Amino acid sequence: MIVDDSMVARAVLSRMIESDPAFEIAAVAATAEDAIDALRAIRVDIVLLDLEMPGAGGLKSLPGIIRAAAGAKVMIVSSLAEEGAEQTVAALALGAADTLPKPGTGRFNGRFSEVLLGKLRALGFAGGVTVAVPASIGITAPLRAMPSDPIDLLAIGASTGGIHALGALFQALPRRIGVPILVTQHLPVAFMNVFARQLGAAAGREAIVAEDGMALVRDRILLAPGDAHLTVEASRDGPVVHLVEGRSASGCMPSVDPMFASAATVFGRGALGVVLTGMGRDGVDGAARLVACGGGVITQDEASCAVWGMPRAVLEAGLACAVLPPDKIARRIAGRTGDSACK
Repeated sequence: MIVDDSMVARAVLSRMIESDPAFEIAAVAATAEDAIDALRAIRVDIVLLDLEMPGAGGLKSLPGIIRAAAGAKVMIVSSLAEEGAEQTVAALALGAADTLPKPGTGRFNGRFSEVLLGKLRALGFAGGVTVAVPASIGITAPLRAMPSDPIDLLAIGASTGGIHALGALFQALPRRIGVPILVTQHLPVAFMNVFARQLGAAAGREAIVAEDGMALVRDRILLAPGDAHLTVEASRDGPVVHLVEGRSASGCMPSVDPMFASAATVFGRGALGVVLTGMGRDGVDGAARLVACGGGVITQDEASCAVWGMPRAVLEAGLACAVLPPDKIARRIAGRTGDSACK
């Protein structure tokens, strides 16, 4: 379903999508209210939603669209995805699975079409409308034993759908767990300060974009900037942030792999890694290093993921200690900090 008040945008997006035989346009709507009405009568797998529309608009209507969509993934396709980072990050926090900046009228080119279709393929079919099955069904790799030592560092990696998953995890996590928290979320540089502000408010703790040489502080969330990998290194005064530029093995910037690998080197058995929703395999190499150094890795389950790519890759590699939804991941983290009661 395409939800956009521009007739031109609806027509161009429709042509792009229908050029691929894997997709079919089930419906179009000019307002969010029309979309919600239509979703009561039809089933779709993905909703493309503009944020700038008459009436309530895309952002205010997003929760209603998600409820009416019965498991369909919502992708924001809007000029605000580039110009209005605050609204875009808010949409991701409310449950949008992904975003794509919409070019101005007359500037829809081949590259935009390629990226759009790639993101649609990654989002896949609607979820949440059938009985959930364990994520490990069909996966032969067994779960590893979870280390029992108290943790000294929590490192979390996420991509598509990650902002919503991070919000759910931190809302279920005790306000004080007594260890530093590192987060690598695949996001452009322009979104990072807004993301830090919104995550800090949702988590009830300080969240800031990491800078080189910054000290690790208990219960403070340090976010990888959009243009460097977040790693840690030992110093005479304790572990500090070391930002690393350059291509990663996964091709992601920032990448989860360097964060996990450095956490394993500095903290060993005291490091706990979490891999949340996202496409691709970022995090697998770093998770292997964590496990080799005695640390543990928890992955998000398929039923709660927007895209079960990164968590599945870690699970299939035989590196996961548990496969859980975000709120239960929070409980498992709390259990490793001596505080198993969620707020």
